[in-house]
Amino acid sequence: MAIAIRLSRGGAKKRPYYRIVAADSRRARDGKYLEQLGTYNPMLAKDDENRVNLNEERIKYWLGVGAQPSDRVLRFLDAAGIMERPARNNPKKGEPGEAAKERAEEKAAKAAEAEEAKKAADEEAKAAAEAPAADDAAENDATGSVKTEETAEAVADAVENEGDTAADETAIAEQTAEAGEPNEKADDSATEEKKED
Repeated sequence: MAIAIRLSRGGAKKRPYYRIVAADSRRARDGKYLEQLGTYNPMLAKDDENRVNLNEERIKYWLGVGAQPSDRVLRFLDAAGIMERPARNNPKKGEPGEAAKERAEEKAAKAAEAEEAKKAADEEAKAAAEAPAADDAAENDATGSVKTEETAEAVADAVENEGDTAADETAIAEQTAEAGEPNEKADDSATEEKKED
């Protein structure tokens, strides 16, 4: 007969209370046992002395006749100094399973795709912002003129003051010439003045 020193559960629902017993290993957990060797009350605080009670003499007897303690009972015996519990090492315990690894890979792939899409959108926005400036520069190169605020104001004044004197038109022509933009209307008015003289 294989004898085990193990826990036998008692107590109410969600209020466990355990007996530490020597029992035939083939018996039910809460079934018939050979002898009660102590108690374990997990509802008490960890530093409470009544949490674990052991009958050391009888435990040593049963260990002497070949009884094997369960892992939890072996922890109690190690804490009491009756029997040493060998250290265990399970390096794969904290490693996630295959499904969890697949989910993590999918999540990482989605995050990488989102980051790439964001970078592409930023680059498109920069290109769109630079495109009008490049178009203006290309247009200025093609026409040989430079668009500035001063020339725009001068042209606007010239449109408003079409019937002004020749002196105003020459002033407008000078402003546009300083900005580097040719003014056909000013050139026409200058030629008309020369003809009149």
